[in-house]
Amino acid sequence: MKILITGASGFIGSFIVEEALRRGFETWAAVRKSSSRQFLTDERINFIELNLSSEEQLTEQLRGLQFDYIVHAAGVTKCLDAQDFHRINTEGTQHLVHVLKALQMRVTRFVYISSLSIMGAIREQQPYEEIRESDEPHPNTAYGQSKLDAEKWLDTVEGLPYVILRPTGVYGPRERDYFMMAKSIQSHTDFAVGYKQQDITFVYVTDVVQAVFLACEKGVTGRRYFLSDGEVYQSSTFSNLIRKELGNPWWIRITAPIWVLRVVTFIGEYVGRITGKVTALNNDKYNIMRQRNWRCDIEPAKKELGYEPKVKLEEGVRRSIKWYKDNKWL
Repeated sequence: MKILITGASGFIGSFIVEEALRRGFETWAAVRKSSSRQFLTDERINFIELNLSSEEQLTEQLRGLQFDYIVHAAGVTKCLDAQDFHRINTEGTQHLVHVLKALQMRVTRFVYISSLSIMGAIREQQPYEEIRESDEPHPNTAYGQSKLDAEKWLDTVEGLPYVILRPTGVYGPRERDYFMMAKSIQSHTDFAVGYKQQDITFVYVTDVVQAVFLACEKGVTGRRYFLSDGEVYQSSTFSNLIRKELGNPWWIRITAPIWVLRVVTFIGEYVGRITGKVTALNNDKYNIMRQRNWRCDIEPAKKELGYEPKVKLEEGVRRSIKWYKDNKWL
């Protein structure tokens, strides 16, 4: 069985590659010329360079190949220009599928990695309720909108056996955004925003990978599955666990009002445009951090796919911090 994984050099993609090899798949890792292959060192990996911005080049790059499964994990979570989210996340998906159709490549399953972020800030009245597949998405970030646009477009494609996964916040070894929180706590500062209760959900990277292969095997065409570890946490839980794994360094915990975050992210966005460097402190980050309800219903994934999250937050943080230490990130 042959599997193609786009975004293979990324955080989630590299773990999908490892699991595909473990399962004995003929594994093809789609990368860019500039992509780091730091976590793609197994000699069994077949590398292929794909230009998702050009259907003409994609056609030549994929011509003569056949895959049983395609996992489309490529995309961006941060951009200087909001239009780039649509160009890369939405149009890149369209180009790939157009070429698959043009080449008459018959795949058993096309798994698209989307995000809980496509839903936006809904069900925000306390007590918070789980966000469900039947809820109407109202993305409040350019990233979420680009993922939703890709989802909606996939609905229009005839004959494509696609399944969509919508993980909540994905963390684990090699991840860099949550890692910044660990760095901050190691430097004795924890920063939170907003005084209204925030219910947060997480999913460890290997549980996302588990869902990917279950979707390949059992996913129902056109279905969307939310993914979390099945628990709900308060905003301070994650930082408390990180601090514990770091040996309980002294710290100052700062909780600022939302308007302070608005000022900080506005400045960060402005500085990013001037310097040409993508910053984590941007408009999307503001909307993500002010959102209060990240609960989601994973029962469909459990019932239809057999998904059972194996790593809860405490264990996942322990594994992550150990990896960061072992690899000299911390």
